Amino acid sequence: MSQQFTNIYKDHYDKVYRLCLGYVNGDETVAKDLAQEVFIKVWEHLDQFKQKSSIGTWIYRITVNTCLLFIRKNKKRSYNLPETQEDDHNVEEEEKVHQNRLKQMYACIQQLKETERIVILLVLEGLPQKEISEITGHSHQNIRVMVHRIKEKLTKCVSHGI
Repeated sequence: MSQQFTNIYKDHYDKVYRLCLGYVNGDETVAKDLAQEVFIKVWEHLDQFKQKSSIGTWIYRITVNTCLLFIRKNKKRSYNLPETQEDDHNVEEEEKVHQNRLKQMYACIQQLKETERIVILLVLEGLPQKEISEITGHSHQNIRVMVHRIKEKLTKCVSHGI
């Protein structure tokens, strides 16, 4: 089982980490801790995986549930991206603009309802809408409509500022 787990870890860690990063507004330390917690759960319950869905879908469900539980326990804490050093001459202006947009996007994602946040983070991971519908329990048609509406909300939020 250890080789199987090693393969699963290698195949899915980056995706799990990025998904966690989206939930904690870019806090890399917390995202790494959450990703580690996800894989502990995967290890502990791998023998219970019934293969009714893909292993990736199962891991995403564990990730979403782990992140939501963490956020609910830590509601009082707000997650902000680390501040960039404005006087750091090594950082190109383009990188500063990119970091500011990233901060703004994470802040906008945090303003979404819980279900919308789950859906858009999975979309950003490149998951097909059909798989997102399996993970969330919503119909494929409902996911299509939600994705469209979420993208409109995020576009307005990012373009008008927070």
